Amino acid sequence: MPQLRKDPVTSRWIIVNVEKPLAKELVKLRPHEKSSKTCPFCPGNELMTPPEIAVYPKKGAAKGQSGWQVRVIPNKFPALQIEESTEKAAVGIYEKVGGFGAHEVIIENPDHAREIADAPAEEVELVLRAYRDRCLDLQKDTRFKYILIFKNYGADAGASLEHPHSQLIALPVVPSRVQGEVKGASRHFEYTERCIFCDILKQESTSKKLTVFDGEDWVAMAPFASRLPFETWILPKSHQSSYSLVSDDQLKSLALTVKTTLLKMKKALKDPPFNFMIHTLPLQAKEGNSFHWHLEIIPHLTEVSGFELGTGFYLNATPPELAAEVLRNEPV
Repeated sequence: MPQLRKDPVTSRWIIVNVEKPLAKELVKLRPHEKSSKTCPFCPGNELMTPPEIAVYPKKGAAKGQSGWQVRVIPNKFPALQIEESTEKAAVGIYEKVGGFGAHEVIIENPDHAREIADAPAEEVELVLRAYRDRCLDLQKDTRFKYILIFKNYGADAGASLEHPHSQLIALPVVPSRVQGEVKGASRHFEYTERCIFCDILKQESTSKKLTVFDGEDWVAMAPFASRLPFETWILPKSHQSSYSLVSDDQLKSLALTVKTTLLKMKKALKDPPFNFMIHTLPLQAKEGNSFHWHLEIIPHLTEVSGFELGTGFYLNATPPELAAEVLRNEPV
């Protein structure tokens, strides 16, 4: 029989197929076609991109050398622009605001084909450090209310360029999906004086049914009410509200956890397209005790249909316990 499950954070409901669950039957081979066009993100083509905002040199590179490991640049085709106004205006019953924001691209490494799953942990650490550094810099601008870091891998997940990269968008508003998580966590804290994410982690530390990978300071796990097959979250084991609070020491173990989780997913699911996004406490928010930042990874294995769009319910053909078991047992 199908099973309705309630997300303990947002109170969103999903439907899980527990009678005839599907696991690797969902996997389809999606060849990642390689383009013959010149890649603007490859070394030697730096003039094809806007001037860099930040650069992280290759390990062992001499000072003054042009060799880079990670580059951060403005998006050439930004969704939002820093020059726009933040002034709100009414259009009858509607509301609009200028397209103010920042849109940056993090070029993850010089190698055109080396994704995070295949990179050494120390290179992944540098990418995660760039994320944190950009958050710390942008949050100084009080006009920003939220910073979203995300990655699209594969054309089916929205990637327009093959070269490994992720993106950052700083917004003058808090996204509704994040607001839902913050409000849900706040309600739980008001009732229990505990963080709902910490409670989830405490229960999982005993049951282990949803665990994908247990890192030193982090755990990768399938949410109990996963929206889509093989959805996986990475959370700090100790309470931490904002990604910008991650310490240098924590970055090392986080890099290993992110790399291992993505490699398990790549091997078990035949290199699927995926999105990941970091949900962190909104800037200037006061819910630091109740909100727990996390990284969400969602592979593209099924299509969203009219039922999901019409109701907000998600139909998940793979129980998260089964998805976690498949990924947990995948050797890396």
